[in-house]
Amino acid sequence: MELCYQLPVLPLDRPVPKHVLSRRGAISFSSSSSLFGAPDPRQLSQRRGAISYDSSDQTALYIRMLGDVRVRSQVGFEPERRGSHPYLGVDFRTLHSRAESAGSIPARRIRRLFSFQRHLLSSRLLRGAPHLNPLHILDEDYCGQAKCMLEKVGSWNFDIFLFDRLTNGNSLVFLTFHLLSQYGLIELFQLDMVKVRRFLVLVQEDYHNQNPYHNAVHAADVTQAMHCYLREPKLAQSLTSFDILLGLLAAATHDLDHPGVNQPFLIKTNHYLAALYRNTSVLENHHWRSAVGLLRETELFSHLPAEDSLSIERQLGSLILATDISRQNEYLSRFRTHLDENDLNLGNASHRHFVLQMALKCADICNPCRPWELSKQWSEKVTEEFFHQGDIEKKLKLEISPLCDSEANTIASVQIGFMTYVVEPLFAEWARFSDTRLSQTMLGHLGLNKASWSTMEPEASGSSEDGESDPARSSEEPSSRALTQGSPES
Repeated sequence: MELCYQLPVLPLDRPVPKHVLSRRGAISFSSSSSLFGAPDPRQLSQRRGAISYDSSDQTALYIRMLGDVRVRSQVGFEPERRGSHPYLGVDFRTLHSRAESAGSIPARRIRRLFSFQRHLLSSRLLRGAPHLNPLHILDEDYCGQAKCMLEKVGSWNFDIFLFDRLTNGNSLVFLTFHLLSQYGLIELFQLDMVKVRRFLVLVQEDYHNQNPYHNAVHAADVTQAMHCYLREPKLAQSLTSFDILLGLLAAATHDLDHPGVNQPFLIKTNHYLAALYRNTSVLENHHWRSAVGLLRETELFSHLPAEDSLSIERQLGSLILATDISRQNEYLSRFRTHLDENDLNLGNASHRHFVLQMALKCADICNPCRPWELSKQWSEKVTEEFFHQGDIEKKLKLEISPLCDSEANTIASVQIGFMTYVVEPLFAEWARFSDTRLSQTMLGHLGLNKASWSTMEPEASGSSEDGESDPARSSEEPSSRALTQGSPES
């Protein structure tokens, strides 16, 4: 297949800047490729490519494509290797995108250009190179404010939305890299900083930022929450550096390449991922396999013995698969049994791994436990994503998934059910395990947020007065609400 017409057109009317020539490197492009003069990204292959530059030739840029090219049609994108799996032509990457006026350059494309320049600047500083040629186009005040925020990255009130704005939409890259450095993991595991940076950039790029909720900011928020849990006394005294590395990587990649729809939607539309993973933990398996693909593509752990790399991949998968909400009761019952019998031994590697799984599950759905100003924003975003799915189901004349019908549900009703049947049971047990100030703070916020949503849903309190119908409703809602609400969020 001829690919030349898909390559971006790069202006070469001036020498490559010295700060670019200071090292060899690569720029990943996908939806951001139009920064360099390419056609609209919807007309391009959705597989990443790379642009390499060499200090020996100041006018040459070498372009390569990386595997598995996808050709986009007008109704969606279709991988060349489709096999026998039926697939409904829905373009998930544009499911939540807004229409753009013709001829205008979206602000996000411009921000991505600034972001790349910041990556160049930060990589030089991390390598200790002198800052001889400052990039005056960058707003150093923003960099300084982001750095100040990272000094308080362990605070439960950390505003990930503000941090994302200060980093020009690169919150996941900056926050995760900072945490890996802060824990000393880069030095301890002898990781190449350029490979780490490239891996994180590719991870961030593989999140669909058109999704209102399942995007790179959510991944950054979960990673920050995971950091808070890793600092809890019981974990801080017991976890090894290997455990911490796994926990941070799992948090950063736990929703990688999330399509913005839930597992039941993929199953009933005969999506090839549902067939590939046999309708079992479809999204979680895809997130894990996508993370492994990027680990191998960047060769982040290529310097380690092969068995160690495989162990990292397997345990990373075990953590990500634990976020499957359909297995919520299984993990919660096991956790409750351990606490009842008081037999959790954090000196045991398997017990530490189980606690990491529970910590990641908590971090994944901790939004209702954040301060109201943050929690409310997340609630609005996840409900917007639900309702978008419902609109697509209406358009395709499919049965509308529970909680996805904007005419039958409100943000308040969705959140009250989610808090009652999913969040409260999990965080009550976590507080039994780690009875600290943070745990009590989270439960306090949860109670206040639930009360705030209740005031916005007066009919909920009125319907509860019907004593005859309540038992039936309460017996049905835990499973239906927990599964449907959690499945898109996991």
